[in-house]
Amino acid sequence: MEIPEPGAAPSARIATIMVNAADAERLAGFWAALLGTSVSSRFEQFVWLRPAGPGAPQLAFQQVAEPTEGRRRLHLDIHGPDPGALRALAESLGAQFVEGNDIGDFHWDVMQDPEGNEFCIAGD
Repeated sequence: MEIPEPGAAPSARIATIMVNAADAERLAGFWAALLGTSVSSRFEQFVWLRPAGPGAPQLAFQQVAEPTEGRRRLHLDIHGPDPGALRALAESLGAQFVEGNDIGDFHWDVMQDPEGNEFCIAGD
């Protein structure tokens, strides 16, 4: 596997650390209180907390029926200005596409790294 030279890879950042939860609201409340932050937004089965500081990733919670069955409890959301290029780079490094998802006009791709750990790629 060839690692791209610095500056050659598409711009990417860890935008969100997503936690699968049987009770997303309760878990978000726990982490908000522990970290001294608050909920920034909610949509359908998702709850996002305010980032700890500028440029820091958000901690978010996704309501799932059984968080330990089949899917990982934690995954990273990788955002960048060119999600197609990020996906192509990830695949060239050994990642595999799992599925695409949409909420309104926001699209993300679920991927697996070479060891099967899930992560998501989306635009900024």
